[in-house]
Amino acid sequence: MKGSWNNSFFIARSLRKQRVHAQVVTDGSNIISTAKSGQGIVRIATISIALAMIVNIITIAVVDGFQQEVSDKVIGFGSHITIQEGGESRITETKPLKVNPELVQLLANTNGVTSVQPVAYKPALLRSGSDAEQREIMGVLLKGVDKSYDWSFFKTYLKEGKIPSFKDPASIEIMVSRQMARDLHYKLNDTITALFVGQQPIQRQFHIVGIYETGFEESDKQLAFASLRQVQDLNDWGIKAEIMVEDTLALGQLLLRAEVKGGNGHFRYDWGEGYDKYGGKLICPTKDTTIRLIVSDYFQFMDEPVNGKVPGYGETTIADTAYLEIKVSGNKEAMCSYTVNDEKMITKNYLDQTGYRFSIDAGPKKLTFDSYPGNGSCVNYIAGYELSVESFEHLDELTKDVKRSLYMIPKNLENIEVINIKQSKPELFAWLDFLDINMIIIISLMILIGIINMGSSLLVMILTRSNLIGILKSMGATNRQIRQIFLIQTGKLMLRGMLWGNLIGFGFCILQKTFNILPLDAEVYYLNSVPISFSWFTFFMLNIVTILVCLTAMILPSMVVARISPAKAVKFS
Repeated sequence: MKGSWNNSFFIARSLRKQRVHAQVVTDGSNIISTAKSGQGIVRIATISIALAMIVNIITIAVVDGFQQEVSDKVIGFGSHITIQEGGESRITETKPLKVNPELVQLLANTNGVTSVQPVAYKPALLRSGSDAEQREIMGVLLKGVDKSYDWSFFKTYLKEGKIPSFKDPASIEIMVSRQMARDLHYKLNDTITALFVGQQPIQRQFHIVGIYETGFEESDKQLAFASLRQVQDLNDWGIKAEIMVEDTLALGQLLLRAEVKGGNGHFRYDWGEGYDKYGGKLICPTKDTTIRLIVSDYFQFMDEPVNGKVPGYGETTIADTAYLEIKVSGNKEAMCSYTVNDEKMITKNYLDQTGYRFSIDAGPKKLTFDSYPGNGSCVNYIAGYELSVESFEHLDELTKDVKRSLYMIPKNLENIEVINIKQSKPELFAWLDFLDINMIIIISLMILIGIINMGSSLLVMILTRSNLIGILKSMGATNRQIRQIFLIQTGKLMLRGMLWGNLIGFGFCILQKTFNILPLDAEVYYLNSVPISFSWFTFFMLNIVTILVCLTAMILPSMVVARISPAKAVKFS
């Protein structure tokens, strides 16, 4: 019997076609075995391997799907890395950060960073449409983005309409989720009313141009998208100044008053002669003139530097400038003699619908006013920058690289904070990482069950073929050669079970990925159906590891061959 593996394969193939009868005796122990019971155990072993493969394939696909889809959606609604003003708050609640083109260029040139996007956030109350049986209010978070925003994530989940372009900073376009539209009874192209709380309550209307649905319910019911410029203005960031002409006289003269929004509430006014604390000015124009007003805020002293940070001082808000143009007609040098009504109110003759252009009769002369409110310095402030990176696997290293990049601009960047998505949502990613442990435990248990069943099957085949083993040994076969025969036969059974396991496991995964036949509670699992992710390399390695581990584990039970005596086995047969 000094043959090769070919002999072992030939004998193993012949054994598969034979049936086993009677009983065998080995080492004085009686083992009753019939063809039916032997085949039943072999069949159970094959089924156990198939079930183990099905469970392992589905487990890997589901765990990978959860980790990939949840992390992709969390990042899609936010970003990989956030640059914001330092503090304990999230970017949705933090103090505004000054726009810094030098910082943007530096971040964009950092290796691994693919995009740098300015964003702003503002809580809002959306009011239900007129079709609703009763008016309802939904609290949402309005995210402001500009025309450079990367919409690739939302293009995948856009259900109706289009992605907002925001080429016009003053755009009133808005994109809402399907859940918001459904709950508030809105549809595409409707006008939606939003209420905002600030220094003064504000109501604005937006035009719905897009409706999305990601299935990530936590964010779907919370986040709507509008123009960055709109959200900057709604947040009262910076300062917005306007020169108002009061409706009443003061000491017989017109009173100009500074109307200011934003800032820290402590304002200083420059009417052309430097900063002082007076927000009003009396005038009786005798010639055409233009009045300029610069408004800033301060912390302690009137002469604090604007837009700077000095030890002992606070950081003032970027100033805003407003203008009022006055043209005088008639007898310009005459004294002002304004006409008032019974309530001592000046009569203003508005020349357009904006309310910024009007005239006032002043006796022998006439005053025409053109008001030019400041553009506001809110455009200089954002909630922060959102960065996308090439590789999520190297997120921690890329975060450190971004922090090192900030050292290149030491000016006014002491309080800037760099936070990646893992740090801002630690509980979520800890849960996703914990799934890896569950997956390892399940795969290990399934492989262990397969090993036990295949080992039992091998022992049954050896004991039911003890007479053949005796004959082979009497013909000169070594224990190693006989073990090879049974290992080959068991290996074929294992491969058959793995084949069926792969077919059924992959078939289920394809069905779930295509038709979402297994739903989930989105409030608990963040997704509305069981996610599936295929990694052919991972599944290939699973099959290879299963084969190697099972064959290695069957070496020990195959050693029973050495304990079978040829004389007793042949005598029994």
